[in-house]
Amino acid sequence: MNARRHALLTELLRQPSAPFHEEQVIAVVERQLTEACVPFFRDPVGNLIVGCASRAQYRRLVLEKNPEPLRVFMAHMDHPGFHGLCWLSRTRLKVRWHGGSPVRHLSGSRVWIATHENEKMEGKLARVRLIKSKRAIDTAEVQIAGAMKGPRPAARTLYGGFDFRAPVWCSGKRIYTKAADDLVGVFAIVDTAMDLFANRRGANLTPFLGILTRAEEVGFIGAIGHFELGWLSNARRPVVCVSLETSRTLPGALVGAGPVVRLGDRRTTFHPDYLEVLSDIAHKTLPKKHQRRIMDGGSCEATAATAYGLPAIGISVPLGNYHNEGFEGGPDCRAPRAPAPEFVHLDDIDGMLMLCRALMRAGPAWREPWKPSRRMLRKRLREYQGLL
Repeated sequence: MNARRHALLTELLRQPSAPFHEEQVIAVVERQLTEACVPFFRDPVGNLIVGCASRAQYRRLVLEKNPEPLRVFMAHMDHPGFHGLCWLSRTRLKVRWHGGSPVRHLSGSRVWIATHENEKMEGKLARVRLIKSKRAIDTAEVQIAGAMKGPRPAARTLYGGFDFRAPVWCSGKRIYTKAADDLVGVFAIVDTAMDLFANRRGANLTPFLGILTRAEEVGFIGAIGHFELGWLSNARRPVVCVSLETSRTLPGALVGAGPVVRLGDRRTTFHPDYLEVLSDIAHKTLPKKHQRRIMDGGSCEATAATAYGLPAIGISVPLGNYHNEGFEGGPDCRAPRAPAPEFVHLDDIDGMLMLCRALMRAGPAWREPWKPSRRMLRKRLREYQGLL
């Protein structure tokens, strides 16, 4: 990964983010896209649309009569975290958690707290209550570290998440961070867009859209809101949604062994025709440097796309310590399954970027992905015809 890409990746990973509080991520992305002359706008839900400057341009791209599929890359800008509810004292804040979380060894865990203006504080968790299923935090108290200076921010303007030695740091080719899921996917879409528009300025509409969504961690809320707008309905060209995720490492999907051609998630398998295209691209682009698996450690926005009748496929970067739960342990994890920094591998991210670029190449395989397989099957039939 070159220095420019590494700087963009680490800048995104440093940003505070929680469901419905993606403003700092959006600010960085909008600045980067503006500097790179990549068009973008926000939809009515607050998602960031990359590759078009307006709803009108978006619709022209969707309604263009063209056999070349429109690739709609999707990633989410939020990570599980908490919202402030009310102040219990000058330095004690009651909070509610949104999304998944570790459920062990929580008392005394370090957290960061941010405001809309990106002012940051530090604190520790106390009096943690879990949701009824015991699978995640419900509410807790945060004890603010140190004395607060000046007027106290309104409780409901505050949000936060687990804190570690730094927002992001490297150890060899591993990147440890407070939140890789899914800021790595956001990075991949932004970098892909910057590459496409750097090489095609002034060209006709490129069959690319990026949708950077909000509040995925509480049930694909941003994606659902976008699909409900109906902007992808009645398309005059094929559309394929490509979910870019940072997904829990599993047997057969290991950190450092390459990006994963995601065959499905916990809820559903993905579109067989477009999945065959992705698989073929991965074999040609990253021979022996990619993985294939149903990534059923969680669900992703490809499920939401499928529910709205849109063909979907997915690419994942394997993720250690999913949702900050110390499944794999490592630095800053004080006990098994305790809060821990997430981690990913630079080679896996580079592989995801290569697959995204390869997916943007035009070709007949998009229209007849199974043609080579049919040719092979017919040859096999001819070989055994005499025995029938």
